[in-house]
Amino acid sequence: MTIKERYAGVISIFQEVMPEPKTELQYDTPFHLLLAVILSAQCTDKRINMVTPALFERFPDPADLAASNEEEVFEYIKSVTFPNNKTRHLLKAARMLVEDYGGEMPTDIDNLMKLPGVGRKTANVMLSVVWNKAAMAVDTHVFRVSNRIGLTNNSKTPLETEKTLMKYIPENLVAKAHHWLILHGRYVCKARKPECMECVIKEYCKLYNGK
Repeated sequence: MTIKERYAGVISIFQEVMPEPKTELQYDTPFHLLLAVILSAQCTDKRINMVTPALFERFPDPADLAASNEEEVFEYIKSVTFPNNKTRHLLKAARMLVEDYGGEMPTDIDNLMKLPGVGRKTANVMLSVVWNKAAMAVDTHVFRVSNRIGLTNNSKTPLETEKTLMKYIPENLVAKAHHWLILHGRYVCKARKPECMECVIKEYCKLYNGK
């Protein structure tokens, strides 16, 4: 099986079983999605969705958050991983949005990555989820699944994985493919014990077929 055949098969099946995949993070505005994604680093979406309703209500826009302080913000997010660092990131990002971007969310990767707490993965999430741009955010699930299935050839870094996926996935499907791979990794192709018998794409999986 060629790599193009593998991509074609995987994409075809995912299009059938998950025609409209979406992020599991709950949000109402691009600003609130940014907060949720920053908070979600090394933390489950389920936990983040428990924390964000009160946070969003208290801080509806960047100016409200920028005017707050670490003690107040910490109380809203203290149950997530690394709350001290994330508190500082949220405040600094909000203040930069206000001071440098007039309270508006940047819509390009370079300016998004200037925001504290925003790396390439988070920036790509924003681009693909909010603006449906062809941006591939590579988190731990995307990285693992891509290597296991054989969409990448033992990629060593998230950026290497991103470049390979972008090369073979049609541009109009990149935003969906991001969710396909995340959801597949979260619920089927799990890190410790992949549920291969439940996998709809196992016929195209390099690991399952031993080649």
